[in-house]
Amino acid sequence: MNETLARALEHAETTRVVEVGRGVLADAGRTIGGTLLADGGPVLLVADERTWAAAGAVVAERLREVGAEVVEPMIFPGSPTLYAAYEHCVEIKQRLVATGALGVAVGSGTLNDLVKLASGELGQPYAVVGTAASMDGYTGFGAPMTRDGVKITMPCPAPLAVVFDLDVVADAPAPMAASGYGDLSAKLPGGADWLIADAVGVDPLNELAWGLVQGGVREALSRPAELAAGVPEAFEGLSSGLVLSGLAMQVARGTRPASGAEHYFSHLWELDHLGAELDPPLSHGFKVAIGTLAMCAFYERFLGRDVAGVDVEAVVAAWPTWKEIAADIRATMSGPLVEKGLTETREKYVDAEGLRRRVERLVAAWPSLKGELAAQVVPAKELQGMLARAGAPSRPEDIGLTAAAVKATFPRAMYYRSRYTVLDVARELGWFDDLVEEVFAPGGLWT
Repeated sequence: MNETLARALEHAETTRVVEVGRGVLADAGRTIGGTLLADGGPVLLVADERTWAAAGAVVAERLREVGAEVVEPMIFPGSPTLYAAYEHCVEIKQRLVATGALGVAVGSGTLNDLVKLASGELGQPYAVVGTAASMDGYTGFGAPMTRDGVKITMPCPAPLAVVFDLDVVADAPAPMAASGYGDLSAKLPGGADWLIADAVGVDPLNELAWGLVQGGVREALSRPAELAAGVPEAFEGLSSGLVLSGLAMQVARGTRPASGAEHYFSHLWELDHLGAELDPPLSHGFKVAIGTLAMCAFYERFLGRDVAGVDVEAVVAAWPTWKEIAADIRATMSGPLVEKGLTETREKYVDAEGLRRRVERLVAAWPSLKGELAAQVVPAKELQGMLARAGAPSRPEDIGLTAAAVKATFPRAMYYRSRYTVLDVARELGWFDDLVEEVFAPGGLWT
């Protein structure tokens, strides 16, 4: 990973140091002290009771050994699970101001996001010591946060330094690694969506960001059973893949390298509060795993169609007006999502002439593009087995859904974001409804 990581850090927007490996926690004082605290000043560690025991106390000791001033840490209760709620961010921000300290998050997604946002709102850098390979947000910018009863992603910079000790993350509860595995599996159909968007001229590929994510994702997903068993060596690929995914977002200045339509399923289910009542709440990666399987199955059906033989003029003639699509959005979405769907979909909508150019590019690119897509997306049945061996969800019932509920999410996912995906291609070609039906036909993935 060293050469790849060096290239990523050279072009990353914020992060300057990443240490991933066995035993790197022992050097956390030098790693954090030499970057975050290079100009001196106190440091505030933010953890919960579990992550403090797993890594926080050691980090505090190592920082003191290199001469850093460590103020009284903020340690949240280990149970019930800490939520990424803005009021907790405010608490952390107040402590940072009161102590004049820079923050170090010791934990996984929620703690990282809280310290990230608190530091970002103060205009100061922070560092994170990851304690679980549970998601790719450690090195990403922005923080998903619940504020005034609504979950939104709030802008803030990525960490300056990241420490990821494989012995620590391997000792985390098994569902956390399974969640990270689900999140990383999304890079397969998500990457296919980017290939399509690039081919039709909507969203050009960033070669460096693409390579950071896709270069090692297959290897990172290749040891699911060992991950479930907590074998530390098996965590190197997963941890590195998650870290590189976040760095790729910094390089590309956007989330396209790390997500496609599969993530919209998760976002929509989060807005429906799926699993929010559980302790811990149903993880992002678990929901993404089911969205990823749904999209892999959709890609299989899509790749079975004759794109090269598409009658472009017939497609253009059948293309609905914006007024017709807007009416469908209003019938498909509900509540605040109606306006979001209208705004997002209007951004990617084209008129008949724009559609003609888009489809002509797709048809022209198809002889080579089809092979690239087929190589990019793992067959759904194969991925289902991999997810199950990793301990991640592989059936809708595993996250409290039914196949019918997943099916009903497809049109909502198509309208949810302006990002161009295979769902949009299928809609433009007039195949969307038929392909969704095929995914859920008897003998399919979940029937």
